[in-house]
Amino acid sequence: MSSLKALSIFSFLFAALHFPSVHAATFDITNKCPYTVWAAAVPGGGRQLNNGETWTISAAPGTTQARIWARTNCQFDGAGRGSCQTGDCNGLLACQGYGSPPNTLAEYAIGQFANQDFIDISNIDGFNVPMEFSSASAGCTRVIKCTADIVGQCPNELKVPGGCNGPCPVFKTDEYCCNSGTCGPTPFSMYFKERCPDAYSYPKDDPTSLFTCPTGTNYKVIFCP
Repeated sequence: MSSLKALSIFSFLFAALHFPSVHAATFDITNKCPYTVWAAAVPGGGRQLNNGETWTISAAPGTTQARIWARTNCQFDGAGRGSCQTGDCNGLLACQGYGSPPNTLAEYAIGQFANQDFIDISNIDGFNVPMEFSSASAGCTRVIKCTADIVGQCPNELKVPGGCNGPCPVFKTDEYCCNSGTCGPTPFSMYFKERCPDAYSYPKDDPTSLFTCPTGTNYKVIFCP
């Protein structure tokens, strides 16, 4: 056996022993709404989902600042260009960047500190479609839901066609956006929190809104659970 081949085998065995492989997390995204949505994911892209359809994406360990959301009332041409009433991502069917508010968000980071995944639902950018974000693996039982009639009861100041905006996108002030790093709940954020207590309602809402599962967990996101 050549020394180069022996070195290659040794390197492979060393890596296998000291850096055990961690599979990418899968996300089954299902539309249970009685209407069509255009699912979006960064990373991942986008896809039309009729009622009952599922789209599966994956994310590698180390993925951070990732989002999944639904877009509504979209029209796209054969080249995948068009627009959506809510959640639009620069007019593209296959999103390359975040969507426009209002959009209910499933957010995650995979393979973080102490081999944990961080997951949440956020209404900071507002709400457009009811959502569940939950574990699909036996090793974690976490289920996060936001299914209240937020659009129907939306304060007049936050109402937009098809959704209920968050106060930060509307007013763009430090009080609501927390650009300085210090902010607290407001009457507008409490509107969301009272209806979806497990979801982020303002940027510093971590203690009641950020959850963990062991890295290696697979997930499901359901629109209109």
